[in-house]
Amino acid sequence: MPNVTLNPLPFEEAIAYFRSKGFALTGGWTELWQELHALSFTVAQVAKLDILTDIREAVDQALANGTTLKQFQAELEPLLRKKGWWGQTIAESGATIQLGSLHRLRTIFNTNIQTAYQVGHYQQMSDPDVIKMRPYWRYVAVNDGRTRPQHKAWHGLILRHDDPFWNTHYPPNGWGCRCTVVTVSEREIERDKQQVADSPEIETYEWIDKKTGEIHRVPVGIDPGWAYNPGKAAFDPNLKRYAPDLQEKFNGAAGT
Repeated sequence: MPNVTLNPLPFEEAIAYFRSKGFALTGGWTELWQELHALSFTVAQVAKLDILTDIREAVDQALANGTTLKQFQAELEPLLRKKGWWGQTIAESGATIQLGSLHRLRTIFNTNIQTAYQVGHYQQMSDPDVIKMRPYWRYVAVNDGRTRPQHKAWHGLILRHDDPFWNTHYPPNGWGCRCTVVTVSEREIERDKQQVADSPEIETYEWIDKKTGEIHRVPVGIDPGWAYNPGKAAFDPNLKRYAPDLQEKFNGAAGT
C-alpha cells in the first residue's frame, strides 16, 4: 500500500477534526459502518482503551508534527510489544489475522491521515465564500500503476459541489485510496474549455458481511464501508440511517 505524504505545515482543519472524534472498541471494521467511522476513532480487534489511546495519540502527533510512517511505526512498535498486542493472532472468517505488525500500522496510519486530510479539504471547500467563487468540484486520482481502474475513470470528472455523487464518492474511496477533490471556478471551466458533467448513474454490487450475514449494496469502484462522504458526516451526521444498535455504539463511544 502506498504511503500518505504529510503536508510540511500543520493542516489545522484536519487536526481539529481528528481530535473531535470519540473512541470505539470494535471487533471488526464493519462494526462501525461508513459514516460512523467519521465520528469515532477505532482500530479493529483493539479491545483495550489504553492501547487504542496509544495508537490515537501517535496518529495525532503525525498530523500535528508531520511524523513520517517510519517514525510512527518505530515509536509504536515497542510500546505495543510491551503491552502484549504486537504479534498476536486471531481467527476470523476462516482466516488468521495478525493484530500488531508493521503492515497493520501502515494501514492505520494511511487510513487515518488520508481521511483527516480529506475532511479538512471538504471543510475548506464547503465554506460559503469559497462555494460562491468556485462552485464546482473536480475528482483527482494519482493515475499511476497503483490507482484503481474505476478511480482513473473518475479522474477529471467535474460536478457541482452539491451533486449527490459526492455523498458516496468523496475520497477516500477504499483502503489505500489517494484520490482527492479540488475546486473549480466558472472562469476556469470556460478558459480551459472543460465541461460540467451530468450527475453520474451509480452502479452497485452486492457485498455480504461474513461476520453478520448482512447484505449491502456498494457502488462499483468503492470498497465496502467506504461509500460515504467523511467531510459531510463529520459535521452533519445522520445517525437515523442506522440501526439502533449502531446508534447506541456510537453514542457510547462518543461519551468515552
